[in-house]
Amino acid sequence: MTPSAQSLTSIFEDLPEKDQNTLFEFAEFLKSRAPEPESKVTEPLGLVRPDEESVVAAIKRLKKNYPMVSQKEMLNETSEFMMQHMMQGKSAPDVIDDLEILFESRYKIKIGIKE
Repeated sequence: MTPSAQSLTSIFEDLPEKDQNTLFEFAEFLKSRAPEPESKVTEPLGLVRPDEESVVAAIKRLKKNYPMVSQKEMLNETSEFMMQHMMQGKSAPDVIDDLEILFESRYKIKIGIKE
């Protein structure tokens, strides 16, 4: 039997709610292990940094601005910058400056520019 969305939906609907939750959690686990699809965008989108921006908003903007950069590979570093802001009191503008540098450097590595 070849898997399809329709057959998976049918199986899902036949399961009790507890098992539906387990199936969903397993599907999310499998998705998290899957390689990220390659972005067709090769240049940063040029999204402008607003005057007032939170660190979370900056991370979202930078992810949109650099879709070609692997978000999974950057998770630890972006989390570290967020912790510097939240736990160590580093100012949002300073953390956002660091995030801008991080994303730009990862982009340059991706396209083969050596710094």
